[in-house]
Amino acid sequence: MQLATLKHRTESEDSFVIDATHVRVRFHSAKNDVEKVIVHYCDNYLPLNQAKTIEMTKIGEGQVEDHWGATLEAPFHRLKYTFEVIGNDGTSVVVGDRAISSDVESALMEDGYYFKVPYCHDIDMVKTPEWVRHTVWYQIFPERFANGDKSNDPKNVKPWNPEDHPGREDYYGGDLQGVLDHLDYLKKLGVNGLYFCPVFKAGSNHKYDTIDYLQIDPELGDKDLFAKVVNEAHARGMKVMLDAVFNHLGDKSMQWQDVVKNGPSSRFAGWFHINEYPVEPYHDPLQGEGNPQFDTFAFEKHMPKLNTANPEVQDFLLEIATYWVKYFDIDAWRLDVANEVDHHFWKKFHKAVTDIKPDFYIVGEVWHSARPWLNGDEFTGVMNYPYTLQIEDHFFKHKLTADQMTKRLTDQLMKYRDSTNAAMMNMLDSHDTARILTVANGDQDLALQALTFEFVQKGSPCIYYGTEMGMTGGNDPDCRKPMDWSKEDGPVWQRVHELIKFRLDHDETFGKGTIKLHVTENGLIEVDRDGIESVKAYFNTTDHDVKIDCKDSFSQDYRNGVLAPKGFVITVR
Repeated sequence: MQLATLKHRTESEDSFVIDATHVRVRFHSAKNDVEKVIVHYCDNYLPLNQAKTIEMTKIGEGQVEDHWGATLEAPFHRLKYTFEVIGNDGTSVVVGDRAISSDVESALMEDGYYFKVPYCHDIDMVKTPEWVRHTVWYQIFPERFANGDKSNDPKNVKPWNPEDHPGREDYYGGDLQGVLDHLDYLKKLGVNGLYFCPVFKAGSNHKYDTIDYLQIDPELGDKDLFAKVVNEAHARGMKVMLDAVFNHLGDKSMQWQDVVKNGPSSRFAGWFHINEYPVEPYHDPLQGEGNPQFDTFAFEKHMPKLNTANPEVQDFLLEIATYWVKYFDIDAWRLDVANEVDHHFWKKFHKAVTDIKPDFYIVGEVWHSARPWLNGDEFTGVMNYPYTLQIEDHFFKHKLTADQMTKRLTDQLMKYRDSTNAAMMNMLDSHDTARILTVANGDQDLALQALTFEFVQKGSPCIYYGTEMGMTGGNDPDCRKPMDWSKEDGPVWQRVHELIKFRLDHDETFGKGTIKLHVTENGLIEVDRDGIESVKAYFNTTDHDVKIDCKDSFSQDYRNGVLAPKGFVITVR
């Protein structure tokens, strides 16, 4: 047995309280190396001869590890536990808090070998909002969704043309009135969460270079109109998520312009990370101009980075964060470039918004492993790119085999607690990426197959505006074409509508149930979801028909017991 591969961490994604009397534990071993894992456990103050045992279930197979799981009872709200591991080679060891021991009988009777849960504190539990498990998000890029009010169109607005290829500076006149006019459309489509790209006053069409966080951009509308959008969305059972850029300001903001004018004597000089003066003209290292005078998002001179360790900046940003919750009743924040802001600030942010609304949803934009932010006191979840990009790498780009993808996705699931996985935000495309139909080389069946695979995963699925219309687009800014309203109720629309309905009809299982991924002997990807019902989904990503006999609850290209390439069949029992 490979002792170096036996792993468990306390108070982490490997050991977490799920209620006052239950603790979920995970254990990891080398692939195909361990026959079984037995947990010995009891209350911290009971003698070890009263310890109970439970055999762990193999909950998944990763790239190099087998993952095991068990739920332990803690009737007195405390627990100690250790692992007896039996290898395929017949050897046995105890993997404990202080050491690994081959003297199994002795180790099981020694308190020092037991991991401890000192008390199941409710306040320390990583909780995620119940409603997120029952939400399908729809991402709206306001300037490109619908033009409901031509009176606020910017100068040089272009004709609304879904076939156009937008430039970075182009405007088409989309606004909040356009969203309000189409709320019944979104209700008909079936989504119940609206994620808005920034709506605050800014100097661009994308609004990520904020000038004033306490104003709605006049090109989109005003506060009264925004309040109406929120209220009307809520009346239709939809949650509302706004996009916040707290990593940086726009260079047209009052604060940055004061720094430009007054240099080190500006009262806002400490709001930014400034290396030398004057701050203009900007030295762009990408152009070989030397070191920049101030820190920015990437090397974008129009986006000077905020110093979120400065108490004045903290107060400024927390006022914004709470203002839109208190006075407009938004339900969630999506946080742009969230990984580049300090943890100290995000902890304050989390407390500020959840003090107002305990079930508030906080989503960070983090494109890599996000463990440090997901311990219950910063973000609820993140935009789950490390998960969904691997789906694209198999379904669209063929960089991964089905077996490689399922193992990598399983490893990703092991990085976070169950409640966190259930609150991740899953998307296959967004305003930052090429559209899925384009990545799928125009193959609509393939795009919808991958979208369905996303919808049966743990986490809250999100579709980008226009996916239901079969819109195409390359990388930013081409993915931001004006919405194609001519395709409403068309064949692609109907299929996306049916997918959303299927997800929400079974959201108790999809939102809360367990998940297991593997590849069948005949090459199909199988996703097993178990909750109040059993859901089995099969996806054919091979190049040939595959015979499979199962009840058809929802499918694509499945006929007479044969699943065609790019097809799927889902059965619910």
